[in-house]
Amino acid sequence: MTLIFAHRGYSALYPENTMLAFKEAEKAGAEGIELDVQLSKDGEVVVIHDETVDRTTNGKGYVKDLTYAELKRLNAGFRMKMNLKKEPIPSLREVLKWLTGNSLICNIELKNSIFPYQGMEEKVIELIREYRLTERIIISSFNHYSIVNCYRRAPEIETAPLMGQVVYMPWIYAESIRAKGIHPKYKTLKDEVVKKSEESGVAVRPYTVNKEKDMVHFIKLGCSGLITDDPVRALRVRKQIDKETKY
Repeated sequence: MTLIFAHRGYSALYPENTMLAFKEAEKAGAEGIELDVQLSKDGEVVVIHDETVDRTTNGKGYVKDLTYAELKRLNAGFRMKMNLKKEPIPSLREVLKWLTGNSLICNIELKNSIFPYQGMEEKVIELIREYRLTERIIISSFNHYSIVNCYRRAPEIETAPLMGQVVYMPWIYAESIRAKGIHPKYKTLKDEVVKKSEESGVAVRPYTVNKEKDMVHFIKLGCSGLITDDPVRALRVRKQIDKETKY
């Protein structure tokens, strides 16, 4: 079965990378969530996508230049007009603590391609182990050096490199860096790559699949997972395909 991962939570309807978006993804029936992490000025692992807070909050500046207390004061939900309540930027600790009360899989993307965030891998791994969630976490990044570093430090935690461009025989590449999955940009993903990777035991979870026709295509191809802004649409499509397959 193709598992549905809510990209930055249920971000089609709720403020991305907030506890509200994660909780709504769980309520919708998604099997997993995807989120992004960076480090605050004082070294807290925080959940936010951009290197600056400008787009997603009512603040300005780089995440790395703001303390955790300063980041917490910002409203990450102010751009969603239907969202009247303040939504703070969560810490990874907060999200992992919440995950202990459900069965969701969590894909943690390390945002360390622009700023290297010294020690981020260790901090993330330490938190995952503290909450005993090693079996339910996938660590991904566009920084593949970081992916290898994570595997070396914690071989029990699954890793999956993010791929924005076409990679030749990515299932071989994944095996060479000990990754159990690949997360390619859906527009670059060829059918043969899905089949060969999945046959080789390498999970394929394309991002960010939001159109119904693309969802149908990748679910029918047998991808291990789909990363989407709209888990409700993806779940409806998967249910319809299941129904058609049975008859």
